[in-house]
Amino acid sequence: MTLDEIAGKFQRGLNKRPLGTSVKFDCGEDGAITVDHDTARVADEDAACTIRISRGNLEKLIAGDLNPMTAFAMGKIKVSGDMSVALKLSQLLG
Repeated sequence: MTLDEIAGKFQRGLNKRPLGTSVKFDCGEDGAITVDHDTARVADEDAACTIRISRGNLEKLIAGDLNPMTAFAMGKIKVSGDMSVALKLSQLLG
């Protein structure tokens, strides 16, 4: 799955319910997706919360094959900035 496809999945969730803040998914060399209130785009922009995750693990997270709390505890996800934003992310996939 490309970052554009992942951003499209996020956008569908945002169309139903905007996030109300901003978050960046930093996938290292693969690029980044920035979600800003009601828009998801492939871009490396400042955000209230940055989640560092590999593109492969982001795909698993979206598919429901990776538990976010377990991934965080195992170091597969690293969160910086406003942690409360990270807790709202389930609505992106709703």
